[in-house]
Formats: sequence, structure tokens, C-alpha cells
Amino acid sequence: MGTLVGPVLSAFTTSKDRPLFPSPTASLPSSKPHLTTSRKAHHHEINTSRFGNFLHLKPESKPGCLDSDLPWFNPSDRPCFDVIIIGTGPGGLRLAEQVSQYGIKVKHEEFESTIQCDDGSELKASLIVDASGFSSSFVEYDKPRNYGYQIAHGIFAEVDSHPFDLDKMVLMDWRDSHLGNEPYLRVNNSKLATFLYAMPFDSNLIFLEETSLVSRPVLSYSEIKRRMEARLRHLGIRVRKVIEDEKCLIPMGGPLPRIPQNVMAIGGISGVVHPSTGYMVARTMALAPLVAEAIAECLGSTRMIRGRPLYHKVWNGLWPIERRLSREFCCFGMETLLKLDLVGTRNFFEAFFDLDPYYWHGFLSSRLSLHEFASFSLSLFGHASNSSRLDIMSKCPVPLVRMLGNLALQVI
Repeated sequence: MGTLVGPVLSAFTTSKDRPLFPSPTASLPSSKPHLTTSRKAHHHEINTSRFGNFLHLKPESKPGCLDSDLPWFNPSDRPCFDVIIIGTGPGGLRLAEQVSQYGIKVKHEEFESTIQCDDGSELKASLIVDASGFSSSFVEYDKPRNYGYQIAHGIFAEVDSHPFDLDKMVLMDWRDSHLGNEPYLRVNNSKLATFLYAMPFDSNLIFLEETSLVSRPVLSYSEIKRRMEARLRHLGIRVRKVIEDEKCLIPMGGPLPRIPQNVMAIGGISGVVHPSTGYMVARTMALAPLVAEAIAECLGSTRMIRGRPLYHKVWNGLWPIERRLSREFCCFGMETLLKLDLVGTRNFFEAFFDLDPYYWHGFLSSRLSLHEFASFSLSLFGHASNSSRLDIMSKCPVPLVRMLGNLALQVI
């Protein structure tokens, strides 16, 4: 998602009702195989919507199966593997591609893990990597997973017209003027705000998404849709046809998995989701080569490092100490956003986008070093209005103390 920052920069304004940045999406996994470990050897809708009401329209496009030429696995062909990756999302496929480039060939005799599939067959490997998504039960945690949640509803739609410039993307529109005749929704929005993300393709084709940046507990999906319906009605957008729809729920923040452990993870379950934005895909794709390199150093070496030393190597390849410390700053950012109402959120992002672009680009794309995070934090506080500083000081002392405590524990 970081690649979108440049083209959409012109969409940000410093007016009282301002648009800012978008959210990525993620889908939750379904069923999982059983894992054990050991240390041994289109429906077409032709009716247009009522004015401003699109919720009864069904998307034309429906998810289909991937057209893949991957061969079916035959357990009798090779009963033991170097690495098994659970999950074929972007993270899992990227890591599989990177690991396979090293041509790892290892004879498995001990320190192996076993997956038991639904059909009763067993697969064995020196390392199992879980890339199956947020709700995996394979990866262990030492602390409760106190996530914040990003939730969104989006549509890729054909409309009669829309008011957006064709050469701009609206990243965050925090305005609440569309709720003037919806007192119940407006009161709720003033406490827990949502924004509109708009990406026009032409004068009649557009992607629109209403998003709750982060909440705990999660904002209801029906509330998101009602707010989006009111917003489109206010903007005079009449939806002719919904081509695709998007339902988004992203757990954010919370503790990292226990490091190390005998199941490696990548993607949502590994903690790489940006705690303040929900961004994940681009970062996962960038980190996969680093994890693959750590795996290859162990399984592709003449030393054939396996067992706990292997787990330690690959987990620290994904989460070296500096990256863990930097994540604590991002978690504090999420906890701060959870404390802010609509006015406080607007003030916060006004200060955020008033920073040197190097800092806010780096924050959104997870590219700041630990030293740069410290400079970023001081600069953000310096650019904030007095009311925003008061918000942070009065509403966020507990998250601040928690962040400092976690930083100290990580260093120790």
C-alpha cells in the first residue's frame, strides 16, 4: 500500500473537513489441518439503486478458483519436506517462491514437525510456516491478543456520476456533514469516526469504501454500511451497478507471537500488520526474502541447523530486536487513535501530514529506523496543536507507560 502514497498526495487538504489515507484488506482463513510436533528422526443486477441506496444491489463479480498448474501432492512421492507452508495468500506464496530459489535439499532424520491433514495423511518437514491468516491456532502467544480492529465496506461500482477529481484519490474523508439528518449516526460518529476512501477510474466507474480506522471492540458492520449509505446519498452518488464488493476486518496491534517457537509464521498471524494503519501486504512481500534467507542459512548449509537453533534464526530474521522496538511505537500510535474522538482524530492527522514527508512516508510504509521513530515522535508532538497535545497527554498516559515498559522488556 505504500506505493499509493505518491499518486494520492494531492488528495490531502488542510481544511477542517479533510481526506487522508486508505486501508488495505484482508480475509480471514477457514478450516485448518491438524499440526503436531516432535523432536524425532456472477449474478447480474440490472436494476439501479434508489437514490443513494445501494445495499440491495448484488455484486456482478463473484470469487472464483485460481487457475493453477501446481501438481497435486502424492504422499508416496516424498514423505518428508524441507519446509511446509500453510496458506497460499500473498505471504505464503511469496515465501514459497523465495525459499525454492535456494534449492534446499535436506535429509530429515530428527527435529522434524508433522502436519496431519483432514484425509489422515501426514506431511513431515524440518520447518513448518503458518501463513494461513489471523485466526490460526498453530502459533502461540504468551500474552492476551488485545487487538484493535479495522473494519470496512467497499464497492467497485458503476454510478450515474460522482463529485471526485479523476486525477486524484481521496485517502481519508473525515467529514460528517452527510450525517446532518441522521442524529443517531452523527452522535456515534463523533465518538468513533469513520472515513470515506474514493478511487475514481472514470466519471462513472469508482471504488468507494467506508472505513473505521481502528476500534476496540470492533464497530458493527451494519453501522459501517449505514454510514456509507448516508454519505453517498449526501454526495448525490446514485449506484447503477455493484461490480464487486469488499468486506474487510483486520486485527491490528496486540502482542507479537512467542519468539522463538517451533512453528514459524508470516503474514497476519506473525504480527506484521501495521498497528496504526492496517497495512500488511506490501510489508509481508518485502520481509519474505529476509525470512527465506534465514531459512536457507540453516537448511541449506552444510551444518544443517535444525530444531531450536533453526526456530531462533528464522523468527529473529522476521523480528530482529530493532524491528520489535519500532513496532512498539506503532502500537502506541494505535492506542492513541483509540482514545481520540472525531475532532481529536482530525487534529492528530493535521499534525501528522504537516510533518516532513520523509517521516510520514516512512511511518506509513514501516521504513523508519528506531532512531528515526524517536525523531518522528518528537516532531509530531511539536507540530500538534495545543488541543491535540492536551488530548495525548490527558488520554494516553497509560498507553505511553505501557509502551515504555515494553521497550524496556525488549531491550532486557
